[in-house]
Amino acid sequence: MGSGAWLQLLLTLGALWGIGAKETVLGILGEATLLRIPRELQERTEQFGEASWKKIIKEPLTKKFLVKISGRNHSEFQPERMRFREQNFSLEILNTSRDDQRLYEYSVNKGSEEEVWQIQLEVFEPVADPSIRILHRESSNGSCSLALNCSSERGDNVSYSWDGRDNGTGGICSGNGSVLRLSFPLRSAAFGCVCTARNPVSSRHAAFDAAHCGSEQRGVPRVRTELLVPLVVLGVIVIIIIIVIMAIVTSRATCSAKRDPDPSQITPDPSQVTPDPSQVTPASATIYAQVQRVQKPKGTVPSATALSCTTIYTAATGPPPAPDGAPRSPAGSPTPRGRPPLSQEPTTVYASVTLPVA
Repeated sequence: MGSGAWLQLLLTLGALWGIGAKETVLGILGEATLLRIPRELQERTEQFGEASWKKIIKEPLTKKFLVKISGRNHSEFQPERMRFREQNFSLEILNTSRDDQRLYEYSVNKGSEEEVWQIQLEVFEPVADPSIRILHRESSNGSCSLALNCSSERGDNVSYSWDGRDNGTGGICSGNGSVLRLSFPLRSAAFGCVCTARNPVSSRHAAFDAAHCGSEQRGVPRVRTELLVPLVVLGVIVIIIIIVIMAIVTSRATCSAKRDPDPSQITPDPSQVTPDPSQVTPASATIYAQVQRVQKPKGTVPSATALSCTTIYTAATGPPPAPDGAPRSPAGSPTPRGRPPLSQEPTTVYASVTLPVA
């Protein structure tokens, strides 16, 4: 008896008993799930032209229409979440969620009869990459004892199994469950064990190398991979902040040094320094004076008459130097105590002379 005959028999019994044939479909959380119907029901739909997809809300009474098919036309009631495929009358759930884990029903109306196909959807979250952790380690008398634990952070209904990475382990890595206990001679520790985490929709693997009797190996990471990138980014940000702060401090220190220089390093301005009398180089000095010319009054002198002035330059010269080249003080004028002798160079003295006006 072929598969078509078995399906026809199931549909007939379902129609007689008021129930339809039923299958189970596994959906992955967050991914698309396709609900298909058998080829025989596709032919019935093309023949009679009346069919529908429904979702059981509360068994067995409440049902919600998802798609209604009438001839060449169809109506979708949840187009944002589900898509109907006309070529094979299947129903695609676009983004499978936990709430989609229900019983679905496809029925074909044949006038006075109805053929029903039911699909039970079960939704699972896939497992993540497992990690192996050392629970116990002991090395003595040339042998090693290990207790390993395999775990996955995500996944529904996860089961664990252990096996050898190659065929030369002699079954030492075989086992079921998340925990594996090993005991082996150190001289034969060159083998690996593989942990498999699986559920009905996915499976992932992790390997452990026992060559160093439980030292950190691949599959037993010190730092989780998902934390490595944030740590590197954080380190780069901290380095950039330190560089910026150092640049700001250096810039401020440079500006402060320019505003307030060290007095010991300032080069004095020769034009603003008071010379030491003992170190003054003999030089000529010029003194300016004004001379008024006084006019002889002739009658009444107008008050507005201005007096003319004449500037006379007079050079005063000290006594000649002594024969030995040292300066000589003027006669009768002793050199004041605490002051150096006057320079013998010519000095210009200002004199004020009033000249009479003829």
